[in-house]
This record gives sequence, C-alpha cells and structure tokens, in this order.
Amino acid sequence: MSDSVLVTGATGNTGAHVVAGLRERSHRARAASRHPDSADADAVAFDWSDDATFAPALTGVRAVYVVAPAGAADRPFLETAAARGVRRVVLLSSSAVARGEPGLGEIHDLVTDLFAEPTVLRPSWFMQNFVGDHPLAETIRRAREIVTATGDGRLGFIDAADIAATAVEALTATEPVGGDLVLTGPESLSYPEAAAIVSEVLGRPVRHVDVSTAELARRLTAAGYSAEFSSMLAALDERIRTGEQDLVTTTVRDITGRTPTSLRHFLAGHASRLASSP
Repeated sequence: MSDSVLVTGATGNTGAHVVAGLRERSHRARAASRHPDSADADAVAFDWSDDATFAPALTGVRAVYVVAPAGAADRPFLETAAARGVRRVVLLSSSAVARGEPGLGEIHDLVTDLFAEPTVLRPSWFMQNFVGDHPLAETIRRAREIVTATGDGRLGFIDAADIAATAVEALTATEPVGGDLVLTGPESLSYPEAAAIVSEVLGRPVRHVDVSTAELARRLTAAGYSAEFSSMLAALDERIRTGEQDLVTTTVRDITGRTPTSLRHFLAGHASRLASSP
C-alpha cells in the first residue's frame, strides 16, 4: 500500500502545517484543495461537493486528514474513502463540539463508525484569530479593541502549528493514536488578559469590550456575516462566559513531545500582522 497521506484543507491554518510536517518526515503528502498549486507535483484538485474529485484524490492513499467546511456533505467522500481501503483518518473538530452534536459532532460520529483507526482532534480557539482574516483580528487592527461576549471567561488558546504537529503524529505513528483529543495551549486566559498581552506586544493599548450576546451578534451581522453565523459565533462566546472552555490539557506535549506555544510567544512572532491586514 502506498504511504501517501491525503490532506484536505491543505492551504488552511492547520492543513498547510500538516503538509509541511509530513514532508519534513519524508512522507508523501497529497495536498488537496479546490485550486491546487500547479508547481506542487503532489497537489490534487478536491471539492467536497464534487464526487468526481474523490477517486483521484484517494488513489494510493493510506490515511486522510479531514478539515470539513461548514455545511459540507461529508458522508459521500468519507464513505468513498472507507470503501477504497483507507483505515486511518484524523478529523479536525472543536473543543466546543462533542461527538454526535450537529455539524462537526455528526462527522465525528461518522469517522468513528467508518474507519478502523480514527482520531478526532478537538482544539480550543486558534491563536491565528488574533492576526488573520477573522472578526477578532479586524477589530484589533481597526479600532484597537477586542469585542466579545465572554466576560471574564477563560479558554486555552492554541497555535494551529501545535494542532498540526499533533495531527502529523496521529497520521504517521506506527500504532494508532486514536481517541477524542482535546487540545489547548499551555495556559487558560480571559480575553481581558489576552488584550493586555496584545497591548504589550503591539506597544499600543488594546482594550477588551464586553458586550451582551445579542449585541455581539448584531455587530457581527453589521460587519457582513450572515445572521445565522453571527448568532452561532455569539452563542460560543456565551459558553465561554459560563466557564465551559476553561480547560488546559497536556495532549499536545503528551503526543508530540513539544511544549505548546504560549499566546505571548505566538503574538511576538506575528507582531506585524497585529498592526496591518494579512
């Protein structure tokens, strides 16, 4: 059997790191995206909604890293992968979504049922949200504010590179890693504490603005997001406020042997992106 690993979402926050991590270890990583890089001999066209792309992407593949877009019809692709003999699948989910819950929780169920060697990664909130194409980063750059409905609720922000390192281990380990793995950074922080760290790194004051769940949804809708998506994001903030995401795990260190990146260290390495658009 080929040693190829198919990486969906290969140009995303975690996928790009997974591709690089696999290749650094001399594994053949097939980088799947809707617009593959013509300069990459192992890049392949892939679209969740186009079943004609499934077989070419899966040919000779032994394992798959799954980053499923919101609202995708995931079952046809995953069933095709199982039918073609793929045994190992690593799914990117979320610490806020348990197995069986709508969306990613349903994909969690499907992956666990279909494949002999499933691993589900459930990371906390990405540190990349502070510097990338995200409402949080936009308000930092535009208004020097972090607007949330989280109050003093805390969460274990994590660097996408640490998620990817865990995924690479799960995809390549001789024995299956398996399990439902909650991933966090090394500390649990509130957004007011995060704003203080951003201020120090940026050298300019950035304040946390605490609003109600309804007001946050209104602001997100005004910024151009759909009402449904805005309500979903605001509801997640409400769950942080209640303490649900106040978690710190040792999973990244346990599986990879590396110390997960702190928010301060991450932001120091991306200070220029705090001040200007990506």
